[in-house]
Amino acid sequence: MLTFAAAVFFLIITPGPGVLSTAGVGSAFGARPGTRYVLGLFIGNNMVAMTVILGIAAVILADPRIRTVLFLASTAYLLYLALRIALAGSQIGFIEARRPPGVFNGIALQMINPKAYAVNTTFFSGFSFMPGNLSSETVLKLLIMNLIWIPIHFLWLWLGIRLRQLDLSEGTHRAINVAMSLSMLAVVVLAFGGFLFGHSGD
Repeated sequence: MLTFAAAVFFLIITPGPGVLSTAGVGSAFGARPGTRYVLGLFIGNNMVAMTVILGIAAVILADPRIRTVLFLASTAYLLYLALRIALAGSQIGFIEARRPPGVFNGIALQMINPKAYAVNTTFFSGFSFMPGNLSSETVLKLLIMNLIWIPIHFLWLWLGIRLRQLDLSEGTHRAINVAMSLSMLAVVVLAFGGFLFGHSGD
């Protein structure tokens, strides 16, 4: 159980699409939109976990065409979120007029994010600590995962909000938003490299 908890901690706390976008939304838009976005990520992650537990994800992701569609959709969505964060506060009309990312955006990101499926598959197909009682083990894993997931994401959100609250010039704050967006784009590039590498052996 401790090994499972440690795996959850390290896989979640390391920078990825969820936590980076959480910090970015907090920095660009503040606490209330950030909290709504985290709620969406939470709901979406548990929906993904349930598809993994029920075996639905394995059936869907067995088709390389579906994996490709999910990858392309998640990449496009991360690029969209990165643009929203980078241009927060901009005077560009069509960007400024839109509402900040919220619950739906968080759910959408998780549901099309291949990493969410991969991580949850790792959690629920390995790290067995109650081999004689799979149902109880699954419930405990869900509980442990969420008890670790929630504070980690709110920590990243707090870091983003703190950056927003600092008495920085508008130019400096804009530069921070752009830097966070570039970090998200770096995740996209790494994911793209992993995707190409994974398909090179097909």
